[in-house]
Amino acid sequence: MKETQATNNTVTSVTGQELRITRIFNAPRELVFKAWTDPEHLPKWWGPKGFTITVQEIDIRPGGVWRYVMHGPDGVDYDNKIVYREILSPERLVYSHGGGGEDDQFQVTVTFAEQSDTKTDLTMTMRFKSAEELDKVVKEYGAIEGAKSTLNRLEEQLANM
Repeated sequence: MKETQATNNTVTSVTGQELRITRIFNAPRELVFKAWTDPEHLPKWWGPKGFTITVQEIDIRPGGVWRYVMHGPDGVDYDNKIVYREILSPERLVYSHGGGGEDDQFQVTVTFAEQSDTKTDLTMTMRFKSAEELDKVVKEYGAIEGAKSTLNRLEEQLANM
């Protein structure tokens, strides 16, 4: 499965086991990185439009865990667990993300490339255990639209920081 879509300044592609999303933000790299790594800011924008977050635990450091419940607009709750593997400020984040069980985790790498003093090129690569697992997440859970919506919310948060 190979699919590439571009909308406004977001480009998505699906290749094999990977979903890649790239977007340019009109904000300095340090600010974009802070929005991803500051417990005050992260829960405010995380998740697609209409979703809210209840933080159970948040420890953003290598080996640290962020547990939260994502509340959907339809009333469905989704348990989430992120384990941070690598944090290289302000260049890169690597973490595992899943619903809490080891079987449903996927690896995420987020890079923050400075385009200029006021622009950041963000690339988020999600690597799943198999192409079939990725296909399921894209089709059943709307992963591509959800990621785009989440990055829209990040853009709004950056404007308020």
